[in-house]
Amino acid sequence: MTQLTLTYFDFHGGRGEPARLALHIGGVAFEDKRFAFADFAEIRKSAPLGQVPTLQVDGVAVTQSDAITRYVGRLAGLYPQDAFQALLCDEVLQAVEDATVQVGASFGLTGDALKEARTKLAAGPLPQYLGWLQIQLLAHGGEFFADGRLTIADLKVFVFLQGLMSGQLDHIPTDLVAHHAPALAEHVQRISQTPAIVQYYASFQKAG
Repeated sequence: MTQLTLTYFDFHGGRGEPARLALHIGGVAFEDKRFAFADFAEIRKSAPLGQVPTLQVDGVAVTQSDAITRYVGRLAGLYPQDAFQALLCDEVLQAVEDATVQVGASFGLTGDALKEARTKLAAGPLPQYLGWLQIQLLAHGGEFFADGRLTIADLKVFVFLQGLMSGQLDHIPTDLVAHHAPALAEHVQRISQTPAIVQYYASFQKAG
């Protein structure tokens, strides 16, 4: 059996969460190696390109979150086998990653600089991405982004949108998604009710 170790920050969200969810949903055994933000400086010294998440596959360290998510998606049966449906899935992954990069650029800012950057994001780029994602969702049936079933595209969108709606991003309105793309807000709610996802998050509440 392939030995998998996924290393990422100890919180729900971010670039490592779609892979965690996929592995859990697919019942794929893996070591969920989590670390505190304070430990990142040390972790990054041995991480490929100095970034996380990383995935150890039988001792081989792999980087790049979407590559990791796609790989574990295949293991979990959550990535399309049909070439065109896989393309649709990849398109969504990349669009969400592009949006994530734009939001990430505001981290590290404070005060008025942070407010200005986030306000601009909420007024322009984010609604553009949300609108496009909603169009894609509705064009493919309104329930899933590709293959007519749950795929890693849905998980990537789910994690990203939960972050936008969480209230943890200062100056990003919690109703931004609902206002600009109500079908996406419904998508988040629907995916959150997936039994395996409910079980996944409930397990952390019990542990706490």
